[in-house]
Amino acid sequence: MAVAVTVGIVSGSASDKPTVDKISAVLDELGITWEYSVLSAHRTPNKVARYAKEAEGRGLKVLIGVAGLSAALPGCLAAHSVLPVIGVPCDGGYLGGADALYSVAQMPPGIPVAAVGIGNGKNAAYLAASIIGLFDVAVKEKLKEYRKGLGDD
Repeated sequence: MAVAVTVGIVSGSASDKPTVDKISAVLDELGITWEYSVLSAHRTPNKVARYAKEAEGRGLKVLIGVAGLSAALPGCLAAHSVLPVIGVPCDGGYLGGADALYSVAQMPPGIPVAAVGIGNGKNAAYLAASIIGLFDVAVKEKLKEYRKGLGDD
């Protein structure tokens, strides 16, 4: 029996793989299933739209878009799906990722994308876990245990 995949990670370029690796490591640690695709909002816009439109029907609960420079990918995913989308702006280019951060954060009303810090794939994974924890008690408990380790209580 196949295990249902919960999080779809999409990057605009294979060069974003180090950030994707940070995301997938946290998801693995929390027992969250995921899949990874390289799809460009500029080079393969129809594939991005199809991926986003079919995601919910395939059982995905959260989409994470990883992109640099203009970082249009997270917004394109959100434009074609009502699933929560988390954007991870990558550093690079002349502005060190600030352009990507603005692109992710400055979405038009009705097409929200949650933005994490530049290159902060781990926080994207933890935010996805928080969302999934709303309906998956096991993930919620693992996240609580992780957070206990952060404090000095």
